[in-house]
Amino acid sequence: MRYAIVIEKANGNYSAYVPDLPECVAAGATVEAVGAEMREAIRFHIEGLKADGLAVPSPTSIADYIEA
Repeated sequence: MRYAIVIEKANGNYSAYVPDLPECVAAGATVEAVGAEMREAIRFHIEGLKADGLAVPSPTSIADYIEA
């Protein structure tokens, strides 16, 4: 599955979250680092949902950029 993530600049690092997986978050020193951490966080989150007998949400969020 392919999930959209949102990466935000924080104080001294980057943080990310997955709109389709509430409470699935990660942080890293660079965009690349937070992306790698997010991949692991998503896998861990999904494994936890399955282990708890919960449904894994399908990816539904779409990310795009709009010129203003």
